This record gives sequence, structure tokens and C-alpha cells, in this order.
Amino acid sequence: MKFAREGLPCFLLLMLPCLPAHAGEAALPQDFTTHWAGWLAVGIFVLAYVLVILEENIHLRKSKPVIVAAGLIWLIVALLYGSRGDFHTPEAAVRHNLLEFAELFLFLLSAMTYINTMEERGVFDALRAWLISRGFSRKAVFWLTGLLAFFISPVADNLTTALLMATVVLAVGGSDRRFVTVSCISIVVAANAGGAFSPFGDITTLMVWQKGQVEFREFFDLFVPSLVNWLVPAVIMSFAVASGRPENTDAHAELKSGALVVVGLFLLTIVMAVSAHNFLHLPPVLGMMTGLGFLKLYSYYLKQRAAQLEQEEEFASSALVTEGVPESGGAITPFNVFRSLERAEWDTLMFFYGIILCVGGLGTLGYLAIGSRLMYTDLGATVANVLVGLVSSVVDNIPVMFAVLTMQPEMSHGQWLLVTLTAGVGGSLLSIGSAAGVAVMGQARGIYTFFAHLKWSWAIALGYAASIWIHFLLNADLFRIVR
Repeated sequence: MKFAREGLPCFLLLMLPCLPAHAGEAALPQDFTTHWAGWLAVGIFVLAYVLVILEENIHLRKSKPVIVAAGLIWLIVALLYGSRGDFHTPEAAVRHNLLEFAELFLFLLSAMTYINTMEERGVFDALRAWLISRGFSRKAVFWLTGLLAFFISPVADNLTTALLMATVVLAVGGSDRRFVTVSCISIVVAANAGGAFSPFGDITTLMVWQKGQVEFREFFDLFVPSLVNWLVPAVIMSFAVASGRPENTDAHAELKSGALVVVGLFLLTIVMAVSAHNFLHLPPVLGMMTGLGFLKLYSYYLKQRAAQLEQEEEFASSALVTEGVPESGGAITPFNVFRSLERAEWDTLMFFYGIILCVGGLGTLGYLAIGSRLMYTDLGATVANVLVGLVSSVVDNIPVMFAVLTMQPEMSHGQWLLVTLTAGVGGSLLSIGSAAGVAVMGQARGIYTFFAHLKWSWAIALGYAASIWIHFLLNADLFRIVR
């Protein structure tokens, strides 16, 4: 509050000398990268992102600092452009960024609602129970969880997939810490790699797809490189997995009514999103939101069915199979799609708002143009795109990829696929480099740790390098085509 009363007015007074004497003066070239206020905007973003990195230590949700930073950065943008008589550019730029966020927000909200609904209907619990109760050997569990993580993450998000498979490993591994550690590493690498060859597997691939840089079918050119990215470290780590079978573990879970229908609706929604983009040339979010509408209609059917069963229960004492979850006293809780909607990762969605607006503001000040020149002109596209992956192991890949997409560097289609690959799998180099790694660290607390992952980073780096080499080998013709 003290800043609101004193700091902000003082800041505005400091900016007054920058305002034009006459509003009708001609606008000067809009490059503020050497202006002190431009550096202040960079400092605000850096400070906000430091707080994001320290989220686990200071218990401050990551969306809060970046939302504040976005507002302050755009205040600086508006005042600087206004000082040169240009009041239209900031408005147009911020509206453009808000449109990009709106498409991403609605797309992710639809996908998260479906994932939460499948979880509520017991789809993931049933899969986990099946894996636990099969009596697989430790090596079989190691390979099976990694393989499933690789193939589930392109449809579901890599975070949900990693948590699901890590639960299986913890239930099977028991006190075998070495087995749990290497299996969790394999799962994180596999989930990130699987998400790299699908628009639905990672936020960065979704942004690339929505931006139109890579078409849906073209993502599958990254299938083999992504597979190699996981297989190389997985083969190396498999030698650390002890042979033999774990203790027998019993697990049981039942699918709730409508579970398979929800899965079918989710697949239909994906088809509609892809079709809207490929055939109708409409934003894929339209297909996703239409699919969400189908889910809402189906939830209405389930709710009415549950109400009907409740009425029948009043007249019959015999047991029946309910449509919801039995509560104390035998009451029926019908499915409510808005509960799944409420359970969406709102902190993550608001974090995307802050990041997109922050990066967009810095780009409007001219910093992304400098970054594009330094990276893609001075270093070259290949070196720059490999560095994007390395940076993604420390800094979240979302702002990095959004910055690249905002720069719009002139490069071949093969290079756009390369940066899509590296941004997706680069986070596997460190446990803190991806949401999947951070989540699994929390789930396997004290076993799968930052330093436990770091011991195998050399093997993951070999997979990272091998995937890039395979991409150049298999997709060499794509590097000669400039869009």
C-alpha cells in the first residue's frame, strides 16, 4: 500500500519529462532498448521471474509476480511510446498479445477440464491399478512406465502422465530407492519427449501449432528424434535396475459410469480441433470449445440419470450401481462438469497471461529484435535453437518459446521443428527444467531429488544430442526449404 500511495506517483512524475510537448509531433523510431525506462522494464521482468523460480521456497504462487510485472511493463511501454506521440502502437500490441493469450487460455481450459473429468471418472486409477496388479518384474515396470509415459503424453499433458506413472513406480518399488529414482527419471524424460511430437503434449508445441509454424501432421516428423531422446538415457539407466520381481501388490479400481464415453468425447474433441485448423482454417480453439460443450451436455445426461436413480432408490431397498460416488448415508453425488472446470490449474493459466504480456511488452520495447539478431543472425539458427533447449532446462520453456515465436526469425522449416524439439525435451536435462520433473520431485519426495537427477544428466544430455543428430539425418530435406 505504501508503494501505491508514494512509489507509483513518484514513478509517474519521473516519467513526465519523457512526455511530448505537443501531441501532434511526429513519432520517432520505436526502439527503447537503451532508454533507462526500458532497462527498468527488463529489471522488473527479471525480478518477477526470480520469484517464480523461488516458488517452492517462498511459497508464492508463480502467477502473482508475473501478473504485476506485466502491468508495470505495459505502463512503461505506454508512457515511452506516448512520449513520442504514438498512442496507437501500445494499444494494438497489447490487444494482439491478449488475443494470443485468449486462444491459449480457452484451449488449455478445455483440455484441463477433460483431463480432470477422466480422473474423476476413474480412468487413470483403473490404468494404475492394472499396472500394479499385473506382477511385472522391476525391469518390465521400468520400461513399461517409460513407454506409456511416452505415448500417453502426446494426448494428455506431460505433467498428468508423469504423475500417473510415478504413482505406479512408487507402489511397485517400495523401499528400492535406486529403482524408484531411475524409473522416475525415465518417466520425466519420456513424458517430455512424447510431448514434443504432438501439439497436445506440451504448451510450447501448442503455441507453435497455433502460430501456424508447424502443421499438425508435420509434428510427427519429430517422432523418431523424440523417441531417441528417451531411449538413449533409458537404455543406459536400465543397467542400474535390479532384476527380479517386487513384492505382490494388490490394487483395485473401477471405472465410473460414462468414463469410456468421456474418453471418446476427448478423442473426438482433438479430431475437431485438428480439423478446424487444417480443413476450415479456423483457430483450433473452436474445436476444443465445441468439444467442451459436448462434455457439458453429457454431464447433464449423467446428472439426470443420477437423479432418476435416486428416485428409484427411494422405492427400492435393493442395492444398485450408482452413477456417482457413494457418500456417507448412501447418497449419490452426480457428476458435475463445473467441478472439473474449477479444478483446472488456474495458477498456471494466469502465469501464462503474465508471461505472454511480459514478453510481449519487452518485444514492443525492442528487446526481442536485439535477441533475434544476436541469436539467429550472429550465432546462426542451429546454435540458437540448441541453446533454446539448454536454456529451457533452467528457465521455463514457455517464455523462451513465446519469445522465439514473437521474434519470428527467418529460418527453414527444419529449424522450426528443431526449436520445437529442443524446447520440449531440453527441460529433461535438470529435474527443475519441466513441470513434470518438479511434480514428480514432490510426489517422490526425498527419493527423486534434484541431485539424484543430476547424476544421470550426462546420459540425458547424450539423448538430447542424439535426438538433434537424428533430426538432421532424417529430416535433412526440410532444412533447405525456407518459408
